[in-house]
Amino acid sequence: MSATQAALTQLVPLAADTFDKNKVTPGILGFLVFAALALGVWGLMKSMNRHMGRVDFEETPEPGSTPEPTPSA
Repeated sequence: MSATQAALTQLVPLAADTFDKNKVTPGILGFLVFAALALGVWGLMKSMNRHMGRVDFEETPEPGSTPEPTPSA
């Protein structure tokens, strides 16, 4: 048995006394993980908008079609 397993088998009975199965919440760690993910998504969206604004896209005509001449004035 490893040291980790020995520690867990000794700590589980202590947690069972104070652990209320009806009041499980994510706690502060869950909030911090959610906030970090939200900030990451916000940063990626901001970066994507910046990069999409720099794109200069011009469509090429389909092969076989002739371009329409522009009228000269």
